[in-house]
Amino acid sequence: MPEDLALESNPSDHPRASTIFLSKSQTDVREKRKSNHLNHVSPGQLTKKYSSCSTIFLDDSTVSQPNLRTTIKCVTLAIYYHIKNRDANRSLDIFDERSHPLTREKVPEEYFKHDPEHKFIYRFVRTLFSAAQLTAECAIVTLVYLERLLTYAEIDICPTNWKRIVLGAILLASKVWDDQAVWNVDYCQILKDITVEDMNEMERHFLELLQFNINVPASVYAKYYFDLRSLADDNNLNFLFSPLSKERAQNLEAISRLCEDKYKDLCKAAMRRSFSADNFIGIQRSNAILS
Repeated sequence: MPEDLALESNPSDHPRASTIFLSKSQTDVREKRKSNHLNHVSPGQLTKKYSSCSTIFLDDSTVSQPNLRTTIKCVTLAIYYHIKNRDANRSLDIFDERSHPLTREKVPEEYFKHDPEHKFIYRFVRTLFSAAQLTAECAIVTLVYLERLLTYAEIDICPTNWKRIVLGAILLASKVWDDQAVWNVDYCQILKDITVEDMNEMERHFLELLQFNINVPASVYAKYYFDLRSLADDNNLNFLFSPLSKERAQNLEAISRLCEDKYKDLCKAAMRRSFSADNFIGIQRSNAILS
């Protein structure tokens, strides 16, 4: 019974549980609104377009085919709030950049005492996604795995470990979600100073801490997508809206059907890859998990 209750309270497993990143962002959003109200700050010119009886405005991002650039911005903003509003500095050695540096250049100790800015996190993630040609859906699954790790392992994401935690989540998400998985050795071509052995070890630890639960239900994926859109609205990350034409409506309907079929196939594949800890030998033999 307690395990069932724990599952229901975990947003990465249960569709009714609130996402952690959205909860952590609300404190800043409320403070910003309060400050604007007290200082009589005008919200500025209204630039968002709204639908009417004659015209429907839509952006180019859908739950089945999100906009890549905007999704990465939202996901990295979620990571930023995780770091900024963390409860403590609980970590594990495998994710500590001081013990397992991503670069041969010596990083000043002062670097680990300050929270990274959103733009710095965005550049790091965007570089990986651009070089590995990853999809927007992979970015959303990355955030699901990140919150699952923090919940299961009872750790915090902080200045000393955020890069390796994000890298591990991207690594796993790309293998589970994308049709053409990126091998660990490929990431070593992007991050020149990291070794394949280090990547493999980090991936093994990540999987163990997730208890080999790599399944992402459609309802959980959709919840994270819409909560990311809410985060964008709260932080003035604008989507590009344009009028919905008949041709575009037909295209969206066709894309939705194709993506629905793709998601069903991927869910079946993910279930086949999700092993228990007792079957870890099976995972070691799988090219989908370890390079």
